[in-house]
Amino acid sequence: MTDTAQPTDVLTESLTADERLADLSADQLRQLVGLVDYDAAGDVFPVTGWDAVHWVVGNATQTAKHYQAAFGMRLEAYAGPETGQREHVSYVLRSGSCRFVVSGGVAPTSPLLEHHRRHGDGVSDISLEVPDVDACIRHARSVGAVVLTEPHDLGDEHGTVRTATIAAYGDTVHTLVDRSRYTGPYLPGYVARTSTYRPREGSPRRIFQALDHVVGNVELGQMDQWVRFYNEVMGFTNMAEFIGDDIATDYSALMSKVVANGNHRVKFPLNEPAVASRRSQIDEFLEFYDGPGAQHLALATNDILTAVDQMRAEGVEFLDTPGTYYTDPRLRARIGNVRVPIEELQSRGILVDRDEDGYLLQIFTKPLGDRPTVFFELIERHGSLGFGKGNFKALFEAIEREQERRGNL
Repeated sequence: MTDTAQPTDVLTESLTADERLADLSADQLRQLVGLVDYDAAGDVFPVTGWDAVHWVVGNATQTAKHYQAAFGMRLEAYAGPETGQREHVSYVLRSGSCRFVVSGGVAPTSPLLEHHRRHGDGVSDISLEVPDVDACIRHARSVGAVVLTEPHDLGDEHGTVRTATIAAYGDTVHTLVDRSRYTGPYLPGYVARTSTYRPREGSPRRIFQALDHVVGNVELGQMDQWVRFYNEVMGFTNMAEFIGDDIATDYSALMSKVVANGNHRVKFPLNEPAVASRRSQIDEFLEFYDGPGAQHLALATNDILTAVDQMRAEGVEFLDTPGTYYTDPRLRARIGNVRVPIEELQSRGILVDRDEDGYLLQIFTKPLGDRPTVFFELIERHGSLGFGKGNFKALFEAIEREQERRGNL
């Protein structure tokens, strides 16, 4: 599966229903997430796009409110005891084309409670929308994937959704979803729900527009195994590789490879620790998450300055960037002109990187939960298809400063 030049209308016609609902255009997606045209004819596991990121948390009711207040998301649907779901509650939130499903256990026997006891707040399921669940499962099984849930239909008065689930790294799974015959608010068993939360006056319509990528952390020596998994099971291509000095500091190191589906709508960087004098951020994650899992989610925005300002006003904490980062003459020479003065980026701690395709702006939050595990990235792309390679050292040093404060370096 390779990228090939296609007419613009090929990409326009392939917009997902969620992207159309969010009023996103093909040109916007090219900038927001680095979307590219590709020939799907030989795709053994065609992926339409992200369906939802499923979170298991200790208090879904409060977490859902936090994502509305601090991340500008909107509540769309709900399932819980009032709708006949006795074991847990789930809130469906959206910003642009990005959907979160935030769930927490209610009944003492709910398996979500054991998941949370082990991992804390985190991502349990990165579900993907596909045009043919059965064909994807047949291929996945033929190359050795573990099928956890066979293809089956879920139905109600709004139509039918077909789903199946395969295992990924750690306790993370991928649910495959075909919702082409469904018009309900999310899935059967959910009801439409809007929130009583009201954004501050003057708040933007939305802070971020799409999900750019989800980073997975795996154990030492396991990265290549999971790269092969995505290559063989999903037909993903290798998009980037970062090893050695690219991705190390004086104290810690890691290795990373990026796999993506054909049009780059779905991108999975995969990290593993590397041998170094001290524990890396990957080692810390694996210890406190108690195994492999999703380390961070990158949220694509077309205005990172406003996004950072809005989120800080609601209490979100970002990693600090030292002033020397912005005064380094090598940075000025490397990045050239960007859309805002460097001083504006410095006042907010936003990083900037340039590659052969363009540049990007990015910033990272501190871990959002009690454990030093999952965090977020905000990313604003201007042609760049990369992941901020030039910022890796500054980012990892910032993370190490936080690790040292926690006594985990």
